[in-house]
Amino acid sequence: MDSRDRDDQGRARNARPRDGLGRPLPYGADGVPRQPEGVQRTPAETLAEAQHLLDAGRPFHAHEVFEDAWKATDSPERELWRGLAQLAVGLTHALRGNGNGAVALLERGAENIAPFREEPPHGVDVAGLQQWAQTLAAEARERVRVVPEVPRLAR
Repeated sequence: MDSRDRDDQGRARNARPRDGLGRPLPYGADGVPRQPEGVQRTPAETLAEAQHLLDAGRPFHAHEVFEDAWKATDSPERELWRGLAQLAVGLTHALRGNGNGAVALLERGAENIAPFREEPPHGVDVAGLQQWAQTLAAEARERVRVVPEVPRLAR
């Protein structure tokens, strides 16, 4: 018998509660509400929900919102949403004190949103997010313990 949590299609799902940074807690512990998966949102709704979660100190959960947008489209904007998800995970790693993970995800996310710099869709502040990611990655690379500033997604 498989002891892993599974959904109706048999895909692995971890039903353990999680803290605000997405770390698993023991079963039965009080965690923060999880983001539902597969929610269809407009780009404006995605940005607003993700910003709300970032402002609440929950970048792991913001990444899940971006991941919904990323997985729901095959348009050229797919890489924008993937990059934003990576930036949110990079911030998560920084807040958890994982400098190597922060650097890797922040740099990857900044690279994935770069093609949108000249004509940023949906008011996303691509240049500002890239600068923020580069600064935070440099701080993490130097192993300076920082309290990262929450990025502003739109201008």
